[in-house]
Amino acid sequence: MNSKERSTISVGARELSLSNLDKVLWPRDGYTKGDLIAYYRSVASCAVAHLKDRPLTLQRYPNGIDGETFFEKQMPRGMPEWVERVTVPTPGGSRSEVTFPLCNDEPSLVYFVNLAAIVLHVWTSRIAALDEPEFVLFDLDPGEKCTLRTLATVTLAIRALLAEIGLKPLVKTTGGYGFHVVVPLAAGYSYETAKVFAEIVARHAAAELGELATLQRTIAKRPQTAVYIDFVQVGLGKTIVAPYSVRARDGAPVSTPLHWAEVEASARRRSAIAPADEFAKLTIRTLPGRVAREGDLWWPKAWKKQRLEGASAKANRLWTERG
Repeated sequence: MNSKERSTISVGARELSLSNLDKVLWPRDGYTKGDLIAYYRSVASCAVAHLKDRPLTLQRYPNGIDGETFFEKQMPRGMPEWVERVTVPTPGGSRSEVTFPLCNDEPSLVYFVNLAAIVLHVWTSRIAALDEPEFVLFDLDPGEKCTLRTLATVTLAIRALLAEIGLKPLVKTTGGYGFHVVVPLAAGYSYETAKVFAEIVARHAAAELGELATLQRTIAKRPQTAVYIDFVQVGLGKTIVAPYSVRARDGAPVSTPLHWAEVEASARRRSAIAPADEFAKLTIRTLPGRVAREGDLWWPKAWKKQRLEGASAKANRLWTERG
């Protein structure tokens, strides 16, 4: 097919006109927009479960990953009426309100990806209660010289602290170089409550881990061999790269839910492998088979909504005693 030709396909009850399917978006891998759409369709049921009813920001790459990119949270012009949306007030911003697109079904997902939206960023709350996060987030970002073993060790330490106070977290790759650790929440918590809790855990973890971890927000001041424990991404309107979202990096890596056993295996690695080298196997080429075999490791069976009151009280008692 000529790259400028259009193709009409049926997705559910919708007829979608797709363009430039042969356009190469990953020049060193040869992956095209058609490949990207095929990937997202293959994992659509899993991806949409995490995207549904969350304000969505598209990160678009019309000329591929080496070209200019832009973020689009305001509903793109010309979007079909059947694509759902939500309008959110933005006091103090350049707009009085923003109308975000929602990705609530596979046709919407395919429509967005056809716009060369490689990366999908979502809020951590859904439209039924936008001021209540559905999970506490720890974003673990390794320094340039940090090994996979160190990253995994820090991640497991976070899990151990959470387990000590009665919580069961989940883990995924960011699709970049780090891990996201999340604690699913019961309804009713404010962003401020979730952020305060995340900060308490992060500060205690950093104190216990010493040189392996840092809370230094300024990149230039961070130890390059350490893992930055980021708890400030917990906030109204802040976004996370959605599970199963592709990243605009060589190899087309994917943000992938993991078994904790996979993190444990990484912590046992003796060689000084970089995190990106290990995650390179989780791509748009390999994820469809993984999902077909294992399903979604997060939703719904592992997504156990948890409360923070008892955990906070236990943390205060145990961690104060330890100093």
